[in-house]
Amino acid sequence: MIGLLQRVSEASVAIDGASVAAIGRGLLVLVGVERDDGEREVRRLAERLLAYRVFPDSDGRMNLSVRDIGGELLLVPQFTLAADTRKGNRPGFSRAADPASGEALFGALAAEIERLGTSPRCGRFGADMQVSLVNDGPVTIWLQVLA
Repeated sequence: MIGLLQRVSEASVAIDGASVAAIGRGLLVLVGVERDDGEREVRRLAERLLAYRVFPDSDGRMNLSVRDIGGELLLVPQFTLAADTRKGNRPGFSRAADPASGEALFGALAAEIERLGTSPRCGRFGADMQVSLVNDGPVTIWLQVLA
């Protein structure tokens, strides 16, 4: 399971011109679900997203988590993160989970984050979404939880 974290001052998701989710300061996380992912990867990614220290402390060091700053979380499903780009000029998606599994595990990730005490906002699985963000820093980090 992959989480591409972007530290943001604001972010939003629109579908067909209508806003479906928006946050202020926090993390926009693009989520890719891979073929062999399961509940263990869901739990581990949820824990890491909430605890990963990418916000500055009083000394300007990345030492605080989204939880520490009382920040918000926006999860956006993005199967293209599982792309195989090792050869050719077009990505392959054989490593991505099938749509039913991907949707279920994306939902399980949101539920696990909720269980851990943070209410994430979410994009819609399988939708054509327009994602807007103001990347703070910029800070963008790839987190991958392996089976």
